[in-house]
Amino acid sequence: MKSILLRMGELFLKGENRGMFENVLVSNIRKKLEGLNYKLQRTRGRIMIAEFDEENEIVERLTKVFGLVSLSVAEEVDASPTAISQYVSTIKLSNKTFKVDVNRADKRFPISSMDFAAELGGEILENNPNAIVELYHPEIVIHVDIRNNGKAYIFDKSIKCQGGLPLSTSGKALLLLSGGIDSPVAGYMMAKRGLKLQAIHFYSYPYTSEQAKQKVITLARKLSEYVDDIKLHCISFTKVQEEIHAKCAPEFMITIMRRIMMRVAEIIAKREDAGAIVTGESLGQVASQTMQSMTVTEDALESLPIFRPCIGLDKEDIVKIAKEIDTFETSILPYEDCCTVFLPKNPVIKPKLSKARSEEANLDVDALVQECLAGEEIINIKSY
Repeated sequence: MKSILLRMGELFLKGENRGMFENVLVSNIRKKLEGLNYKLQRTRGRIMIAEFDEENEIVERLTKVFGLVSLSVAEEVDASPTAISQYVSTIKLSNKTFKVDVNRADKRFPISSMDFAAELGGEILENNPNAIVELYHPEIVIHVDIRNNGKAYIFDKSIKCQGGLPLSTSGKALLLLSGGIDSPVAGYMMAKRGLKLQAIHFYSYPYTSEQAKQKVITLARKLSEYVDDIKLHCISFTKVQEEIHAKCAPEFMITIMRRIMMRVAEIIAKREDAGAIVTGESLGQVASQTMQSMTVTEDALESLPIFRPCIGLDKEDIVKIAKEIDTFETSILPYEDCCTVFLPKNPVIKPKLSKARSEEANLDVDALVQECLAGEEIINIKSY
């Protein structure tokens, strides 16, 4: 009988809290596999999926579950020397080099791992006279995983999963989701550390198009394949930008705009019981991402921290991750975002906080924030 053997990553480090992490992981797996037929079983150190119909779909979904480090589609047999030997004797290898690796998690099994691996290797050679044993660099490794549930799992391939921590085990955060490359990657990286995400997007219709907004919805949908359902808060930022353009020094346009974004984001984050704000900022990448600019921007927040997982990454690093999670091609679609509206020729690179506050005093900031909140549109993005 086929089973899918799931391996957990760093959860073994969690000591007495391991059970809680595993329970959340199982819950996340069940959610990811909604609508599919399967049976989930657990044994110490492993989770098994059995009695399933759509193998490829199940494998595809499970590779996107944080907390799983790898999986294997395996043949499940009784954990007895006879049953294991009977199955291994049917394996066909032609003229491949191979070795057998036995993991005897159940120490009650009567034969040591090394002795049993040698015995099984001999049986394979009997049935594959052209095969060659190669212990160091074999073409194929036959794995025999003997578990405490009275079953053994035999396979020759492992499929990499996401690793990290199960979603929601580190709390909740609000992601500033633009139409660019960086912010979806930032969301993915923080979700990998166990954060459940909601997202906020600022748009400036009619200066930005409906296609630009749809692009962000598509990015949220692609991201949701990893981070599960996303509540996307869409905020009209047109009035704010018009006011800044009319009343503030042009070089401070981006700085003040981002300060007001942070205020709106913090209010929504607290309302949604989120404990942090996540951005895609990378140090020195653009004018608004210098150390001084980020310090001035963060000053607008009352209490929540900003998580910047891309802060030390090169653009090439970020692009690589974006391609791996399939957001890159959407991110580079040529639709503008609100940060390009009224873009000054020479934005301030190292703003002083006193000057930013002085320019901001030309605005009725509280009224602008409330206007943003009043026009909030919520879009619920489903992962599957």
